[in-house]
Amino acid sequence: MKLAALISGGKDSIYALFKAMKEHDVVCLITVFSKNPESYMFHTPNIWITELQAEAIGLPLVKKTTEGKKETELEDLKHAISEAKKKYGIESIVTGAIRSNYQASRIEKICKDLDLQCINPLWHIDEIELLNEVKDLRIITIITGIFAFPLEKEMLGKPVNEEFIKKMIDLREKYQINPAGEGGEIETTVLDAPFFKKKIELIDTSIEYKNYSGIFKINKARLVKK
Repeated sequence: MKLAALISGGKDSIYALFKAMKEHDVVCLITVFSKNPESYMFHTPNIWITELQAEAIGLPLVKKTTEGKKETELEDLKHAISEAKKKYGIESIVTGAIRSNYQASRIEKICKDLDLQCINPLWHIDEIELLNEVKDLRIITIITGIFAFPLEKEMLGKPVNEEFIKKMIDLREKYQINPAGEGGEIETTVLDAPFFKKKIELIDTSIEYKNYSGIFKINKARLVKK
């Protein structure tokens, strides 16, 4: 089956892509660039990094820009998926959705309207299991956004490793923080994965942080040999 993968640059969409590639023919990637940092549907921190990821993977990237207005941004997503269907003959879409019924239901409706299947390989996976699988598979991931108490500035730019996972388990028990960030608590960016032909090297970064909310901004990066 020919698939297009919705990617945001984060661990969930990249891991879902990795799983889908084992069973299907992924022929392109799709990214929606939202101008609204508080988009209901789309990841926004460092979204441009998906261009480097697509090049590292060796797949074409279908890009669409949206103003990010609630619900109307879905029409922009639909246009992007429709373009991928016309250009690459896709039969299905793969997403990194875990528990968000808001996102999953809307993507599934778009797929139904376009006569496409929708595959969610991470749906209802245990969040700690997800983090451990990402770590064990060497999907090299860093924290690029934090948006909840008591997440601290020091977390920004740090890798998803055993230390991070232990910390998130503790925060879940104490503060009900979703360890995988499915509630919007954290955002991530993938710099390398087993199926990347090259890896992403960070050249220039900066941090914006205030009151338990912050972004690790990737200002400049490049692909290098692995």
